[in-house]
Amino acid sequence: MRYMMLIYGVEDDSASPEELQEVSAAHHALMADLHQLGILVGADPLYPTTSATTVRMKDGKPMVTDGPFAETKEQLAGYYILDCKDLDEAIEWAAKIPTRCKGGAGCIEVRPIWQIEKPA
Repeated sequence: MRYMMLIYGVEDDSASPEELQEVSAAHHALMADLHQLGILVGADPLYPTTSATTVRMKDGKPMVTDGPFAETKEQLAGYYILDCKDLDEAIEWAAKIPTRCKGGAGCIEVRPIWQIEKPA
């Protein structure tokens, strides 16, 4: 079953280039391991919330606004999609995803992906 690991953290500009490089290297190492095992489906970081656009429907028409849809302490920072045998395996891998969260902020949300058949 495929699982999506949603990475949440606190956006800040206080990271040194060395800290950012360390986290990036840890992600690359994890992705290499996952790829070698054949369970990595995809993984990407997201641009900051300042680049987000939110689309809501109102009276059948799209309403477009800048930014994320809600004020939160943590922001969605990226994701992994893994093909795991079960939730226990997905949780084991989620625990290995590096995050750069100060003070214990941040988390990895694990969700099964409801696979639907694609139209022909």
